[in-house]
Amino acid sequence: MTELPVVVVGAGPVGLAAAAELRERGVEVLVFERGARAGAAVAEWNHVRLFSRWAELVAPAARRVLDGTGWVAPVDEEYPTGQQWARDYLAPLAAALGCVRYDTEVVGLARRGRDRVVDAGRDSEPLSVHLRQSDGTEERILARAVIDASGTWGGPNPLGGEGLPALGERGSDAVTYRVPDIDSAEQSDRFGGAHTVIAGGGHSALGAIVALAQLSEERPGTRLTWILRRGSAESTFGGGDADELPARGALGLRAKKAVDAGLLDVVTGFRTAAIEPDAQGRVTLVADDGRRIDDVDNVVALTGFRPELDWLSEVRLELDPVLQAPVRLAPLIDPNVHSCGTVYPHGVAELTHPEPGVYLVGMKSYGRAPTFLAMTGYEQVRSIAASIVGDHESAARVELTLPETGVCGGAGVFDEPSGESSGGCCSPAPEVLTLSAPSLS
Repeated sequence: MTELPVVVVGAGPVGLAAAAELRERGVEVLVFERGARAGAAVAEWNHVRLFSRWAELVAPAARRVLDGTGWVAPVDEEYPTGQQWARDYLAPLAAALGCVRYDTEVVGLARRGRDRVVDAGRDSEPLSVHLRQSDGTEERILARAVIDASGTWGGPNPLGGEGLPALGERGSDAVTYRVPDIDSAEQSDRFGGAHTVIAGGGHSALGAIVALAQLSEERPGTRLTWILRRGSAESTFGGGDADELPARGALGLRAKKAVDAGLLDVVTGFRTAAIEPDAQGRVTLVADDGRRIDDVDNVVALTGFRPELDWLSEVRLELDPVLQAPVRLAPLIDPNVHSCGTVYPHGVAELTHPEPGVYLVGMKSYGRAPTFLAMTGYEQVRSIAASIVGDHESAARVELTLPETGVCGGAGVFDEPSGESSGGCCSPAPEVLTLSAPSLS
């Protein structure tokens, strides 16, 4: 099967890094992207600034590809927005690779001539990749291996506290699952002067708090409420000055400053059970314990993401039943277990499945776990590419050191660790904090 290409699903940062690694090793590679451009998912959060520097966002193999094209590298110490990451790195990288097909969705994967029940031929027959183009045309190609870097952006977790949508959540115009862009006139008008509930305890929620707190100072009548499922907000703000990614620590400090300044109410231990419309065109959030948050105009639900696995139903994956991550990786990233320290760098050994030649990488490999860093994905695909060409020594070698969070923190960026009183290292009883003071200055 070495004459067949390796298929990469998704032309995002990790997918294109995989293509660069494979191309460098002389392997034919095809990248299929459902969107119309490289980094189509990144383009949906153009306004968000990353907390990783350019030095940590450019994959080593990708840099080597781009260096041969006259590409002008961004300044390593600067922090790009999503728009800059896509425009100044992903787009030129995809063009330099020349192997990306856009508007093409991978809708199924199987072993040629076999469903998942058949044992024979799983190590000798090629993989069958089913494609659908944006005009509805269908196609099938054969591959020696498939690297799924499609991410989880299309699968936001619901607001409901049980992992299912709250009653009334489906189809509710009040609920959005993205960080608001307050520089957009449309969104500034939507959130300015309104009562917005922010749900979630990760970095996206902190970013929304910072953005909307700024808007609340600019637009009179803006009211903010932050709800968390855990019993305390204290572990949510991260490592602060001790974080080895300074911008990540600074984000937590800015969010904490907004809370301390009384720019929002904080409601802890709140697990949403229902969204009820009221007579004024607003909604009420109702918790499992009966508490209510009334007169809500908008709900920004930032409770994490989950992987799309339906199109992988005919290949044999070995996924952790809790996180939906590869079983060998799950213990390294499980926020129910890890409250301190870092996620260890990992590669092909942790990402191999019973189905030969199938790999889930990037955010997809983390399943429902948080705290993924781009550099982690770059190390994953370096190891996998080495394994595909038979360089097992390189595949087994770890070539990455990850930055510390500087905080007792796995749970600090996860919306719902196990246990009813879940919180970082300690969990006070559920409480409502109403704070006052008008300025972040």
